[in-house]
Amino acid sequence: MSRIYDFIGIGLGPFNLGLACLTAPIGELDGLFLDARDGFDWHPGMMLEDASLQTPFLADLVTLADPTSRFSFLNYLKTQGKIYAFYIREDFFLLRREYNQYCQWAAAQLPSIRFGHEVLHVEYDAARDCYQVSGRHGHGEGSFHYAARRLVLGTGTSPWLPACCRPLRPGVSHSATYLQDKPQLQAARSITLVGSGQSAAEIYRDLLQEIDQHGYALNWVTRSPRFFPLEYTKLTLEMTSPEYIDYFHDLPAATRDALITRQSSLYKGIDSAVINEIHELLYRKRLSGPLDSGLYTNTELRGCTPADDGTLLLDFHQHEQQRSYRQRSERLVLATGYAAQVPAFLAPLEAHIRRDARGRYAVDRHYSIDLKGGRIFVQNAELHTHGLASPDLGMGCYRNASIIAQMLGRAYYPVERRIAFQHFGAPEGEPLPSVETRMATPAEVSS
Repeated sequence: MSRIYDFIGIGLGPFNLGLACLTAPIGELDGLFLDARDGFDWHPGMMLEDASLQTPFLADLVTLADPTSRFSFLNYLKTQGKIYAFYIREDFFLLRREYNQYCQWAAAQLPSIRFGHEVLHVEYDAARDCYQVSGRHGHGEGSFHYAARRLVLGTGTSPWLPACCRPLRPGVSHSATYLQDKPQLQAARSITLVGSGQSAAEIYRDLLQEIDQHGYALNWVTRSPRFFPLEYTKLTLEMTSPEYIDYFHDLPAATRDALITRQSSLYKGIDSAVINEIHELLYRKRLSGPLDSGLYTNTELRGCTPADDGTLLLDFHQHEQQRSYRQRSERLVLATGYAAQVPAFLAPLEAHIRRDARGRYAVDRHYSIDLKGGRIFVQNAELHTHGLASPDLGMGCYRNASIIAQMLGRAYYPVERRIAFQHFGAPEGEPLPSVETRMATPAEVSS
């Protein structure tokens, strides 16, 4: 217990794994990473064979901060003897399984990572000016205790469920466990899928491919007004730039919240190629006869009740028609995304954490949430303060380089300040006269 680490990362998704890779060569930083799982496995329930990332391979764990890092995806390919196959494939977008394998390769090389370590309690030790982190080893192997000057929270998100489906009941599952649940789904006579993003599209495509083999009815329902594609044009991508983060972070909280609501297609849409594949699949399937599958937009799931015959009674509301209706389905799949959860182990630190008027982390520009600043950092918990770059794999290196700079007091990896061609705020210039000054007088109006 006498050793005090410079920082401890709690949770190991791609972002904290990237931090582990980027801090590995920095002798000035002594870090430790703890994760409750037995090993790295990124969204295993959606590890479909043909699913790919929505960001190019350069958005790996390290390259956009340090292109020379031994933890780059290209170095992974070279060490695995796959670099020429990848070159010939000519596809910038990695298969999701390949990205997961790459992350597992990187994690296996890092002695700073401790899997099977479930954090249960964190408190501040004023006498030693550090955080005490304690928990238990997996498989009942005892407890652990560590101390660190700083914390980096990468505890990720948890499946989000509509209120009518909490808690999950028989016949209802979330996309997080789709592959595990797939055999039971395909044994049913009817399946209803709810959701609008990439995961929903991939599940629908996967189930549609085998609909005639299993003979189930398949419906896809979304409350969105359409099955919208992910916006991926170049000037829109500039909204994941440091300049846009600066601009977004400086806006009033109410303005930021309204913007995020309107920007969902910029970070939650469906890959256009997948949309086209679904349409082509529907077209081909229908050539063989009637297809028992429907797609419904503007429709919200409001009720889910088990029926006596083992089916689910699903209550929907079509917003544009203002019409409510009920359908039966044997199985329901919720591709309704994920939401950040405040880990219970943080409770003793509540007095040290800044929160906004809605009780969310008040994340400063450099990703810390503690009252003093620069002591407790968050990974992908700042959508409401930093905008759509928060969950983007392509900006993970930028955030990690910023966190490292805060911990060192200087930039170890160059942190870009301006990369966009466009300007997001009003330019500096002579202010316009006030409204009162410019209004005409009654005499001017009458004349």
